[in-house]
Amino acid sequence: MPDQDDEPPESVLTVIIAGLANLAIAVAKFVAGLLTGSASLLSEAAHSVADTTTEGLLYTALRRGAKDPDDRHPFGYGKESYVWAFLAALFTFVAGAGFSIYHGIETIRNGEDIGDFLVGYIVLIVSAVLEGISFFRALRQVRGEATRWRTSPARFLRATPDTAVKAVFLEDSAALVGLALAAAGLGLTEATGDSVWDGIASIGIGVLLLVVAFTLSVANVSLLVGQSVPRRLHQRLRRELSGVPTVERIDQLLTMQLGPDDVLVAAKVDFDDAASGADIEAAADEAERRLISVYPSIRYVFLDPTRRRSGRDRPDR
Repeated sequence: MPDQDDEPPESVLTVIIAGLANLAIAVAKFVAGLLTGSASLLSEAAHSVADTTTEGLLYTALRRGAKDPDDRHPFGYGKESYVWAFLAALFTFVAGAGFSIYHGIETIRNGEDIGDFLVGYIVLIVSAVLEGISFFRALRQVRGEATRWRTSPARFLRATPDTAVKAVFLEDSAALVGLALAAAGLGLTEATGDSVWDGIASIGIGVLLLVVAFTLSVANVSLLVGQSVPRRLHQRLRRELSGVPTVERIDQLLTMQLGPDDVLVAAKVDFDDAASGADIEAAADEAERRLISVYPSIRYVFLDPTRRRSGRDRPDR
């Protein structure tokens, strides 16, 4: 099994690229927003500030979650990565979405004086290029991981415990859509002379950020509570265990995601009554080898030998 410190670099690089891109974009949008007075551009600046802060929290999540186990945390610090990722989602919700919606409502109610539209368009184009670089980096990682696990990118994003790459991909996708909304708001404001369109675009950006923040929050809460591996993988692990010599039946199989790259497997196993202690030890070693060959992120395997009891077996879930 790969060493924990060697596993995260691809996700770390994805987060760093996204963070640097968002920092540059935030500065450009903020300056352009002040020069033009555009609500949607200022909302996009807040969006990029939120994304930049989020990348910093995600980087912290990756580094903290990769710490080795110790006496107080024998299963490692993997779940801490979900705490930081959850905080990142909350920051997107409060700072990005809250500012965008509030500023959009204020613009609709009170209007605004738009300055040089050309400056706004130039910043939006440059931002789209930088966001595109970050997005395609995240997309490449998602596609590569999906191919490795023989699944679709969409299914990988739904099931992956690596919330860092999920967050970067969703935030970059939202950023590109947000830029399109900001451009539409500026264009309609220029064409009609009514700043209400810019305010509507700002609210649209805020709603978009709400959706992303909610999606990431739900995913991180589920992982913090103790999420199992995907059902298809669970069934495959059960088949592998059932195929181990001397194993008669799997009474119960439990899995839990301890971190982006750490999985715990525990099972109640009915061994052959004729099996000796040495046979059971050999079967346990074989079971661990088989499970890790199926899913290298499995770090802990606990088998509980149990005798079949008629009418008292608990169904495997």
